[in-house]
Amino acid sequence: MAHIKVISHEESEGRLREIYDDIVDKRGKLSEVLKIQSLNPESIVKHMDLYLHLLYGRSPLVRYKREMLAVIVSITNKCEYCTIHHSVALNHFWKDQAKIDTLIADRDSLDLSEADKALCDYAQALTDNPSAMDSEKHIERLRAAGLNDTAITDAALVIAYFNFANRMILGLGVSLTKEETEGYNYE
Repeated sequence: MAHIKVISHEESEGRLREIYDDIVDKRGKLSEVLKIQSLNPESIVKHMDLYLHLLYGRSPLVRYKREMLAVIVSITNKCEYCTIHHSVALNHFWKDQAKIDTLIADRDSLDLSEADKALCDYAQALTDNPSAMDSEKHIERLRAAGLNDTAITDAALVIAYFNFANRMILGLGVSLTKEETEGYNYE
């Protein structure tokens, strides 16, 4: 349950209604993480622009890797909303719920590529304690696993974005409903 006032789609009017309608037209539905920003409508637009660019924009970091990073950051932050939401998105690509469950519960036992292991470790370290991590060591490992500097930059951006989103969700009391995880366009 949100800890602040939230304007629903039905109650919205003016610019907020336009923004909500546009999101529903493009994404299929309106998420709770966007509705929590209803008191600052233009922040929703900027938020969506950043989200769509980082998750769906051109990148050498393929989509499933970006969703996997979202899940790892969200697990590390104990953000159930994004863990569940982006696990569903990741499963759109993996099509293996058991693999998703293992990623969440015990990722070290999962048979991931060296690049995916390095990305997951980087995401956890950058989320857990960024000032204590050896970023140079992580980046060397990512390069050794075949990622170029553009992919590494994109990974850092996705990780930073989900730390932002997780903190907003946790800090403002955004809750997840069953309906929240269904009906999105993941392509």
